[in-house]
Amino acid sequence: MRDLLAGLVAAFLTFVALGLAGALHQYRRRRRAARTEAGAQGRSVVAEIPAGADLTLFTEGEHDFTFGATSIEKRTIRGVRLLINGSPIAASTSPLFPDAAPPPLIAMNDQFEGLLRDRWDVAIDTTAGTVMVECGAIRERISQELGRAIFDAVRHALDSASAPGAGPS
Repeated sequence: MRDLLAGLVAAFLTFVALGLAGALHQYRRRRRAARTEAGAQGRSVVAEIPAGADLTLFTEGEHDFTFGATSIEKRTIRGVRLLINGSPIAASTSPLFPDAAPPPLIAMNDQFEGLLRDRWDVAIDTTAGTVMVECGAIRERISQELGRAIFDAVRHALDSASAPGAGPS
């Protein structure tokens, strides 16, 4: 009887493990397909942001950024802010919009323990309003790295717009 029960438990655990492996495989295929589709459209993936049970891609194309279904045209970006718990710690403005003043920055003590559970976001100010890219509060600086990668990509696009001959199109 004991052997029969042990056999049933082993079979059940094997079934559960195979189900989890299949689900992980499907998840990886969806993720790879999304990255491949972005590459086929001439877009580069800046960050994969956790959103619920899935990942949302933040991608960069020649003339715009996309965040999920939201498209942000580069020529309409007035500025970008990197936020921690809603307070800006870094900001950059577009030279194409000289009236856009960056918000005051706060002093930040970048200690590992203090940043473990802080919420990281990127606010992209456009002529149509502000797009908030929520990077989350994942441990071990993952959210911080996501936020900084997005902030750096948008800031680089703003700097490129100020290059000679790179005005709005």
